[in-house]
Amino acid sequence: MSPEVTIQDVARLAGVSTSTVSNLLNGRNERMRPETLERVQRAITQLGYSPNRAARHLKTGHVEMIGVIVPSVANPFYGAFASHVERAALQAGYQILLGNSERDPEREQRYAEELWSHGIRGLIFGSSLLALTHLATFVEHGLSIVAFDRQAQPVDDLPIDSVTVDNVRAARLATEHLLNLGHRRIGFVTGPVRTVNRQSRLEGYRKTLADFGVAPDPDLIWEKALEKGFGDTEGVELGRSGARELLSRANRPTALVAINDMYAFGAYAGARDLGLRVPHDISIVGIDDGVLAEVVDPPLTTVRQPLAEMTLAAVDLVIGRIEGRDDGPPRHLTMQPELIVRQSTQEPSWRST
Repeated sequence: MSPEVTIQDVARLAGVSTSTVSNLLNGRNERMRPETLERVQRAITQLGYSPNRAARHLKTGHVEMIGVIVPSVANPFYGAFASHVERAALQAGYQILLGNSERDPEREQRYAEELWSHGIRGLIFGSSLLALTHLATFVEHGLSIVAFDRQAQPVDDLPIDSVTVDNVRAARLATEHLLNLGHRRIGFVTGPVRTVNRQSRLEGYRKTLADFGVAPDPDLIWEKALEKGFGDTEGVELGRSGARELLSRANRPTALVAINDMYAFGAYAGARDLGLRVPHDISIVGIDDGVLAEVVDPPLTTVRQPLAEMTLAAVDLVIGRIEGRDDGPPRHLTMQPELIVRQSTQEPSWRST
């Protein structure tokens, strides 16, 4: 916006209220009289009010921006995710606006409302909540949403696209790797299991144990049931607490599967607190394969999400919806994870009873 020209200047020249100009710029012009619309457009052009963005908005009904909502960039996985989204969006001529929601539906709703009011018509959500009904009003009004890392659910009743890794398989790969090494007492460390992706990972862990004839032991599953939040910003500390508790028990596990890499890094610290060595005394596997997985000591065995491919698919989906090139039914893309074996796992050096 030129510093010499304001929305009030446009309203004054067009003979309308500032709210009328704002409604037009934000795509709320369905009930505007054609002659009023023409006057405002003419005033914008004459005054040079945000000429490029305003012109695009008036022509397409949206600004060339994508909203990106993540739980918290305190987890480097979501920082990398946002970076990949931005790179793909810029290549397509779009910019992004990023928000951290901490998986709070009310905060996500406020973000959606604010972004919508600024003409943004496409959002990528990474919170993986069990339900997305708090976004229903925006979807009904034309907001295009892609749910990232969230498998479509039978209870979903909204036309929302999704891009995810197969989280059940991700946990299967992690658990199976430990079973094949000879581990049988395998713990699972997680924050609150109130998201689709976490439930899927816990399901994959349990199913894999059962498939190998190992009865899942509830005492080996450590879940921090927080009263508020999901443990996204506290992942390392929670992983540390979980490992300390599980590894302090008389018949402790010989291996741990962590819900993600941040919890795995915390588990490293918890093991060290007890004087245990990774992997000699305890094998640890994460999920995600973030940027730190290779540089921790020892390098972390983990399950890689194909992050670049997933984000590119999410950006392509949301832009296709925004621009009207894809008006078909919701699309749900599931990509396959890959086990990356490093030095945090080995055969058990002792057998629990």
